[in-house]
Amino acid sequence: MSSSDLAVIILAAGKGTRMKSSTHKVLHPLAGHPMLMHLMDTLEPLKPSRKVVVVGAGKDQVQGAVGEVAEIVVQEPQLGTGHAVQVTREALEGFDGNVLILYGDVPMLREETLKAMVDARKGGKAASVVVLGFRPKDTKAYGRLVVNGSGELEAIVEHKDATEEQRKIDLCNSGIMAVDGKEMFALLDQVSNDNASSEYYLTDIVEIARSRGLTCAVVEADEEEVMGVNSRKELAEAEAVFQNRKRDWFMAEGVTLIDPQTVFFAHDTKIGRDVVIGPNVFFGPGVSVAGNVKIHSFSHLEGCTIHEGASVGPFARLRPAADIGEGAKIGNFVEIKKSTIEKGAKVSHLTYIGDARVGEGANIGAGTITCNYDGFNKFKTDIGKGAFIGSNTSLVAPVTIGDGAIVGAGSVVTKEVSGDALAVTRATQKELGGWALKFRQNQKK
Repeated sequence: MSSSDLAVIILAAGKGTRMKSSTHKVLHPLAGHPMLMHLMDTLEPLKPSRKVVVVGAGKDQVQGAVGEVAEIVVQEPQLGTGHAVQVTREALEGFDGNVLILYGDVPMLREETLKAMVDARKGGKAASVVVLGFRPKDTKAYGRLVVNGSGELEAIVEHKDATEEQRKIDLCNSGIMAVDGKEMFALLDQVSNDNASSEYYLTDIVEIARSRGLTCAVVEADEEEVMGVNSRKELAEAEAVFQNRKRDWFMAEGVTLIDPQTVFFAHDTKIGRDVVIGPNVFFGPGVSVAGNVKIHSFSHLEGCTIHEGASVGPFARLRPAADIGEGAKIGNFVEIKKSTIEKGAKVSHLTYIGDARVGEGANIGAGTITCNYDGFNKFKTDIGKGAFIGSNTSLVAPVTIGDGAIVGAGSVVTKEVSGDALAVTRATQKELGGWALKFRQNQKK
């Protein structure tokens, strides 16, 4: 598809009063990502040449979210969905390709569905208007899509106006459309607000198009795809749908989830094959996990990178810019932030490592902390290759521990420790010497 063939209008002018929030409704996060941006991400492979977001209140919030990737148009006052599309006339001036009309609070649409709608606008039986339909378990008060024997859409009938026979139709209207850009504004110009709400309804363009001899069509989607989010309850329901999709996808790609319903992913989580994830693991945004990694129960990961064969948890917290090297071990009740843990290093218990480098093969004892903040500034700790840091040690940054250095238990290190030095505190010289010899012998194996 050529990038010049497609424009997208996203309607987001609703007040969102049921959310009871100062945040614009379409900016509420789903899997750590605003609903509106989920739509933007889904659209990216279609390469639309123009994207227009129609807002009412909250223009600045939406502008801040979409930046320069979409044009913001204000609908004021709000006079219905037909009017919302009409206000994009200037933004789409001269465009005569395909126009997708979406809703900012319907974030679960699939790329394949949108492609199918655009494709229905092509070929010998190209439709001027394509409506996305779905078959809900409960048709409730949804408008019905009436199709003829050839499968063409003849009408959209609102539930309140439908006959008993029409109410038996289970194909319902989502409100999402693909429209011929050459015809769209001409059709909208004929929409009337002669109704109880004095509003201009987008759905009226189907009847108008038919009256002009134009073809209308239906593409179907799953009910979950077209679910709208208007309240916190519905946001939670959408989150559940997203998580189930993501769990199924990862398991199909070779990831083991021991208890899938207790694992939560972000929108951008990346996981390699043969990764095993225990129960009650949470992935925040920005996590990348290579293959053959084990992530044990009750771990919380965000903004981090885990390399091949590493082990994390249980009860571990990896914060942004944590980089866990190949075969490294991060154990229980360990927190890593903005630090590189190099290949084969071990940080096994009850430890905080922040603003640091832990060299290849180093071993960090239980209760060790890097004191990286002096109340005003952050400083870095550098721990060399093969170093051993004894339990309950405080490393007061900025500080460097040399390759192969050994720091005894209970130390408070405030200056450089060279690779051939032993930092002695609670251990006697004799005890520490024996310990150091054994450790170095093990390191050589």
